[in-house]
Amino acid sequence: MISAGSTAFWRATLALCLGSFMIFANVYVTQPLLPMLAQAFEVSALQAGWTFTVTTLTLGLSLLIWGPLSDAMGRRWIMLLTMAGATLVTLLLSFIEHYHAMLVLRAVQGVLLAGLPAIAIAWMGDEFEREAMLLAVGLYIGGNSLGGISGRLIGGFVGDWLGWSNAFLVMTLLSLFCLVVFALLLPESRHFRPQPLKPRRMLSDLVGHLRNPVLLLAYLIGGFNFFIFINQYSYITFVLSEAPYSLPASVLGMLFLTYLAGTFGSAISGKAGQHLAQPLCMALGILILMSGSLLTLSDQLWMIVLGFCVNSFGFFFAHSSASSWVSQNAHQARASASSLYLLFYYTGASTGGFYLHPFWEWLHWPGVIVGSLLILALTLGLSLLLYRLQQVRTDAVAA
Repeated sequence: MISAGSTAFWRATLALCLGSFMIFANVYVTQPLLPMLAQAFEVSALQAGWTFTVTTLTLGLSLLIWGPLSDAMGRRWIMLLTMAGATLVTLLLSFIEHYHAMLVLRAVQGVLLAGLPAIAIAWMGDEFEREAMLLAVGLYIGGNSLGGISGRLIGGFVGDWLGWSNAFLVMTLLSLFCLVVFALLLPESRHFRPQPLKPRRMLSDLVGHLRNPVLLLAYLIGGFNFFIFINQYSYITFVLSEAPYSLPASVLGMLFLTYLAGTFGSAISGKAGQHLAQPLCMALGILILMSGSLLTLSDQLWMIVLGFCVNSFGFFFAHSSASSWVSQNAHQARASASSLYLLFYYTGASTGGFYLHPFWEWLHWPGVIVGSLLILALTLGLSLLLYRLQQVRTDAVAA
């Protein structure tokens, strides 16, 4: 098994972080390009938005395919092939001329982009010692946030400078670089034990994970936290685009730089997990997220930005802890267990806006915070329940 601090640890962790960076940069690259795409293809803002949402939708659904496949057929080569396919699709996107072709390619890209997220943490669970995995998961999720930031910045700045098609060309070059380094650095699997590919067994594994309370609670915590966190960004743009702030779209896009605080939060979550029970780490992250949400109620712009920095730190701290908890507590079909976590995660991202909208209609931004705190109080309670279950299980083993 790979130990923390070893050369193999750093090679593998760097490879997976670069892979994560590449995946999420591609997911989010179209977000700042939406007005440009709406104009280029003569579609509405809602239709342009599908170039982003169709990718997250197919990505989330495809996690249930790649995870079980990797449990049966191996992990490393699936990650390499799906990353290569996603890079090719990014290149094709720079040449398309029709809106529907864009949607089809982005849907296909979502399927391919799901390969690494569905498998990476399971690969760590196979190959890393517990301490090494805690550290690696935090760094890996930091790569997620850096990729999301970079994709938005590349799309926005390159799109403004050279046009939307060249934004995809730049993303292709970046993706190719990440793919080559990933292939060179990631070691071959040494502790993977394949399971026969049996659809009935795959379904049974998924149902088994859902029936496992220590996994189901982590799924709900991760999903509902993201349900709130990512959709707060959508509503705050309406606040900041109006008086007295009146910020232009280019400046609003820079708000996602607050994700950098999340990169730090995820990176230190592994160290915290060595001294504090992981469910308590989740609870701590949620409390920080609640505190940041309250800070955004200020009328001062700098306080709002600070609140989102605190939010990002708390969210990714809890997310990293929940992700590694799932892989450690799934004693079989780890990739399937991790895939289910991410399915809850992306489902939360897709549906949270519908939940928060009535609160927005009621009290605008203060209403959004009220709705947010209600859900975060729920996930805080779930994390404490998870801690209690862990204590009961530990006491039972000791007896």
